[in-house]
Amino acid sequence: MKTKNYIAGLYFRLSQEDERQGESLSIENQRRVLRKYAEDNGFEIHDEYIDDGVSGTTFDRPEVQRLLDDAKTGVINTIIVKDLSRFGRNYIEVGQYLDYVFPAFGIRFIAIQDNVDTSNRESNAMEMMPIVNLFNEWHAANTSKKIRAVKRANAAEGIYTAKKVIYGYIMGTDKKRAPIIDEETAPVVRQIFEMYASGISPRKIAEIFTEEGIPSPAVYAYEKYGQKSKPNALNIWHSSVVRDMLHNIIYIGHMPQLRWTSLSYKNKKRFRKDESEWTIIYNTHEPIISQELWDKVHARMKSVSNGKTTKQGYTHPLSGFLFCADCGQKLKLAAHRTKKGSLSYYFNCGYYSRYGKHMCFSHYISAKVLEEIILGDIREMAQRIVLDEKAIREEFIRHNAELADKAVKSTKKELQGK
Repeated sequence: MKTKNYIAGLYFRLSQEDERQGESLSIENQRRVLRKYAEDNGFEIHDEYIDDGVSGTTFDRPEVQRLLDDAKTGVINTIIVKDLSRFGRNYIEVGQYLDYVFPAFGIRFIAIQDNVDTSNRESNAMEMMPIVNLFNEWHAANTSKKIRAVKRANAAEGIYTAKKVIYGYIMGTDKKRAPIIDEETAPVVRQIFEMYASGISPRKIAEIFTEEGIPSPAVYAYEKYGQKSKPNALNIWHSSVVRDMLHNIIYIGHMPQLRWTSLSYKNKKRFRKDESEWTIIYNTHEPIISQELWDKVHARMKSVSNGKTTKQGYTHPLSGFLFCADCGQKLKLAAHRTKKGSLSYYFNCGYYSRYGKHMCFSHYISAKVLEEIILGDIREMAQRIVLDEKAIREEFIRHNAELADKAVKSTKKELQGK
């Protein structure tokens, strides 16, 4: 009878949690154990497959997929691992491979320390295999629970738990890893906030930075710290990146943490949690943006809804504040080219602009004329204050008192009606 020639693939896996358990689970130790076993038992080693820093709860691992592809195509006919947990900690998927997939393709599977060898399915180790797999998954679930608890505790203490620091800062070296201002990128962050506050849209900001060749956060992180894979060589800024920065309170000295989570320890797909579920520690580090500039930016965000920019990416400071006197819809900002070739901005009724005169009438007004009217009112009010400050102050106090009285009466009526 012809002896079968076993061509083996040696699979090693180390997760971030395993690293804490020392040398016994290291890649080098796994390599020593597997190579010695293969040599002692006469296996031909085809290749090594290494997933370093990847959880065993998922089979969406690059090297385990390469291993399985080689096994299914006949490049190898034997898989050797140190123990079952190295192959995976999802007992259902591990069981499917060992009981159905591998037998169908004639693949021999060996887990050395668990005494599992699928060439001898009558052994006690094979009978115990489902229990071992179940224990391995329980271990993954228990480890995940402990890690989440540690992250919550660290976040509550104000320890910066992110793996990498956000654009504009460098990682601190103190116990809490508090972010330190990066003098290279902090000016870019300030410029983004100032540009948006002046009326420039996130899309236009991104276009300007791309044209000027300012390294995007992804490019900067790669070139400075070697983070992630090499980004697109075009160095493109995206408006979504700019918007995220404009909403991140880390830039005013506060630390928002635990903003993202996964569905479970098995399903690693991440999603953003509601802001009410975040852990926020205030005044933990030096801000890049002043509170005044932050307030100005977010006041503009509240007043101007999406789509109030021109094709050139410009948003007028009054956009979102103006309403049609007849239908009540917001006035729409638009622009036309003058004979001299420059752009002239104007406002008109949003309904009229979109649907025509059967919905409303034209309320065309030049943005320049509107600005002059408002500035004239401001100057008049300032002049009145200069001439009679006492009377203006009394009028202001009386007006606020009337508003407060109306609010109290309204609240009382509502309560009485319940």
